[in-house]
Amino acid sequence: MGQYTHILLAADFNPESEKVVHRAKALAANFHARLSIVHVLEPISIAYGGEFPVDLGDLHKELEKQAKQQLGALGEKLNVAPEHQYLEVGITEKEILRVAKANGVDLIVMGSHGRHGLALLLGSTANAVLHHADIDVLAVRVGKKS
Repeated sequence: MGQYTHILLAADFNPESEKVVHRAKALAANFHARLSIVHVLEPISIAYGGEFPVDLGDLHKELEKQAKQQLGALGEKLNVAPEHQYLEVGITEKEILRVAKANGVDLIVMGSHGRHGLALLLGSTANAVLHHADIDVLAVRVGKKS
């Protein structure tokens, strides 16, 4: 146990996740650790299930453009260089774990809240990451009145 050297903030750009961002920033400062940020865009077919009768390529491109802008703005706010900002497409928990492993991360910081109604019953992304990570995970409670 001891010092964390590389902290990965899993950002979802939810307004209530500001608390998660502050926690990651404070931990990185306290441990003099590198801070990286990952945001995962789930392919629309995964996020909404099923097939659509129209081509969703343009919608996905627009979502990706917006996510890039949000990631860049957050990176700037936290003083995280672009090469330590990761925008991935895939299944959220798998991509968070993959980016963490590939970059020698020793702590993942993420919000703990159900993004979808049933996620609270079926297990959230934070829960999935926690159970499959071989490094520490800090799940910051968000979305509840203290």
